[in-house]
Amino acid sequence: MQPGSQGTKSMALMSVIIVSPDGYPTIRRLLQCLQLQTIRRELELVFVVPSGTAKSLDDVPSSDFAAVKTIEIPGMDLTSHARAAGIREASSSLIVLTEDHSLPEPEWAEALIKAHSGDWAVVGPAVKNGNPGSVLSWANFLIEYNEWLHPAPKGAMHHLPGHNSSYKRGVLMLYGSDLESRLESESLLHWDLRSKGYQLYLEPSALTRHLNFSRLLPSVSLRFNAGRLFAGMRISGWSSARRGLYAAGSFLIPFVRLFRIIREMKRPGRPFLFSVAIIPWMLPMLAVDALGEMNGYLFGLGDAARRITQIDFHREQFMNRADREQLAEFQA
Repeated sequence: MQPGSQGTKSMALMSVIIVSPDGYPTIRRLLQCLQLQTIRRELELVFVVPSGTAKSLDDVPSSDFAAVKTIEIPGMDLTSHARAAGIREASSSLIVLTEDHSLPEPEWAEALIKAHSGDWAVVGPAVKNGNPGSVLSWANFLIEYNEWLHPAPKGAMHHLPGHNSSYKRGVLMLYGSDLESRLESESLLHWDLRSKGYQLYLEPSALTRHLNFSRLLPSVSLRFNAGRLFAGMRISGWSSARRGLYAAGSFLIPFVRLFRIIREMKRPGRPFLFSVAIIPWMLPMLAVDALGEMNGYLFGLGDAARRITQIDFHREQFMNRADREQLAEFQA
């Protein structure tokens, strides 16, 4: 790893971890949103990019922020390794993880920081569907983010949006060399934090717009590998009998999760009637996800983490034509 920095140094209230496989092009929209943050001059941007790509970030307007730091790593095989590298080099006591396809609204950072004045180890945002015109987009979105769909009630949670939440940095650093693996599946990280007595909080005034897969075959790949990743990380220390039991029960997962999603969609302000229209799409996607889980319980992680990394960027590749056209017109 080759840490480096650019721009002026100052005390920032929060460090924003930004991972890119090719420097500026992938994270252009995210940077536009960060430049519009109400407290952008209190933010440190920590870019993590593969060796040889840092040059493309030279034109980032560092004067807009408290500090800008660029870290080069040998490759981008696993985004969890990249995020861990950024966390270790961050200067602030608060850090927030980001994705190139999750576009925060202007008061996002300020709301997260204010919420951290409470005794919360992790504070997460509410999430909007960034490409709501597609039924398949809604299916993928609700499978991943139904619990935090805007409008969402504030309060303590048992887990928060992965790759989109903010942490007290000291809590993460307690994991030491295990931090990379913990960041592979953040729901498991959040459950572990709660088991240690830490508290998690959803701050609904912190809003981000998440762009979702809206093409069928890429969605199938995403769902299978996401399921296998979760189960493959979950089974650490499990006996063979327990793994077999969970694999055998995997056929129930689509129905249990669908019930929970429908229950969430019944909350005030949620578009429940629209959710009825997407059930024919959501149920088979949940079934694919469950098939991935079954494989994870039986055979372990495999290469699911690397496959997820390969499709974690350049979201427009995995969106239908109408969604791509809408994204092309995006202005923060």
